[in-house]
Amino acid sequence: MNKHTPKKKGIHVITLGCSKNLVDSEVLLKQFEANNITISHNASQENARVVIINTCGFIKDAKQESINTILQYIRAKEQGIIDQVLVMGCLSERYKKDLEIEIPDVDKYFGVNDLELIIKHLGLNFKKDLTGERLITTPSHYAYLKISEGCDRKCSFCAIPLIRGRHVSKPMEMLIHETKALANKGVKEIMLIAQDLTRYGTDLYQRQALPELLEGLSNIGGIEWIRLHYAYPAGFPRRVISVMKERDNICRYLDIPFQHNSDLVLRKMRRGHTQKQNIELIDYIRKHIPDITLRTTLIAGHPGETKKEFAELRKFVETVKFDRLGVFTYSEEEDTTAARIYKNTIPEKVKKERADELMALQQGISFKLNQCKIGKSIKVIIDGREGAYFTGRSESDSPEIDNEVLLPACNPLKTGTFYPVKITAAEEFDLYGEVSICN
Repeated sequence: MNKHTPKKKGIHVITLGCSKNLVDSEVLLKQFEANNITISHNASQENARVVIINTCGFIKDAKQESINTILQYIRAKEQGIIDQVLVMGCLSERYKKDLEIEIPDVDKYFGVNDLELIIKHLGLNFKKDLTGERLITTPSHYAYLKISEGCDRKCSFCAIPLIRGRHVSKPMEMLIHETKALANKGVKEIMLIAQDLTRYGTDLYQRQALPELLEGLSNIGGIEWIRLHYAYPAGFPRRVISVMKERDNICRYLDIPFQHNSDLVLRKMRRGHTQKQNIELIDYIRKHIPDITLRTTLIAGHPGETKKEFAELRKFVETVKFDRLGVFTYSEEEDTTAARIYKNTIPEKVKKERADELMALQQGISFKLNQCKIGKSIKVIIDGREGAYFTGRSESDSPEIDNEVLLPACNPLKTGTFYPVKITAAEEFDLYGEVSICN
């Protein structure tokens, strides 16, 4: 090895994909810390003894990113910068046999539930007493709380059940314990995540227990914001809205992926809800909490989406005026129902054009909604500083995916602290403001 090569450190973990993957990595990092291993996460340096890549295998682009990252670290291994490359997560779970043939230089592949095997492979002790504990990699004032694993839904386009298996809820007392531990570490905001929040408790308690869980979590001191992500529309437990309305520390924010609004496409997607039910649910939510922030995701170009069905989807966005919106193009995934029974006949160019059209429409909607906030005072948490601005978020915004509130850095503000902010200007996806009172 070249004498100028930096000394190799312990274990470096790279997380790709969604926040659910991030939680898995955090659990793994805690185990390494308990074994007195030097660790790093998503850092730019590569001079680690072992690199573990937690992959995503959800859609084509995510799979390609995972493969590119694996190849990048294989090259680093060939150059002597690192000793071992281990691969875990969704891509490895789904394509392990193929990957072992196509990229044999990876030292070992692990699935999504192989955390203990990874620890033992590295000759370390798996600490069973750390169940429910993890090393937070997000800024110290917020964290994700994964309340269940897997999915029982039968959406035709989705490979998640093939990768993550059946829906399994985490016991309520375990989640309460985990949240108390997070609060004791200074976490002020938790974001509930799962493949499907709506079904929480149906396996453990034979009922939809999300409302009860929210009540329990909202009673924990120090937690000022609780945010809900990935609540399936079909069978949505409406008592969640009542609890949200009653509890001040549950954000008036709901991420509810409708995916489409054409009855034909919804049937082909096997979503279990209709155009009429979509509108009824949205009307119910907004009637009971008029100022709620609604986020959704949509799929453009699913098989069966002709110009007529796309026009229905466009009208849905135009009429409902979602506060937050994400759009994916349809990606045909092996072994899914859609891949087996539908022909993927819509050209990629058309899919992208439709997705771009929806986002252009949303950009105008978001601009108008943001303009209405000028002059108003809102509660903002500071996430950090970028150049001449402190960046923060309102109750309406989740990290990474939603709007930011930008505050001039002329006065020192504390990361993780809430401030009352008066909005002075607005763009399509950002607000500008000034702190009313400095703490």
